[in-house]
Amino acid sequence: MTNNEVTLSRGDQYVVFYTGGPYDGQTDTRISTDGSYDETVTVLVSLDGKESQLVYGAPEAKSIGGSVQVHYTWDATASEALEDPEERLSDQ
Repeated sequence: MTNNEVTLSRGDQYVVFYTGGPYDGQTDTRISTDGSYDETVTVLVSLDGKESQLVYGAPEAKSIGGSVQVHYTWDATASEALEDPEERLSDQ
């Protein structure tokens, strides 16, 4: 964890904010299974019927109004490659 001020207990919920990549600006709610938040989050995205796994990492956590918020940044090098939109058009 990158922020010692944030504390979670097993079973606590926290809000995830995604930055960058196809999930930019999206939010999610996760549950702590071990009293901490995840160091990385892998999400599955489907673009035109083709699925890719995206990795979001480098978490920054803060406690706001009794709620824990964890901001994750897209790691393009650790994620599966996304197909170029121009290539999708030529496949049709």
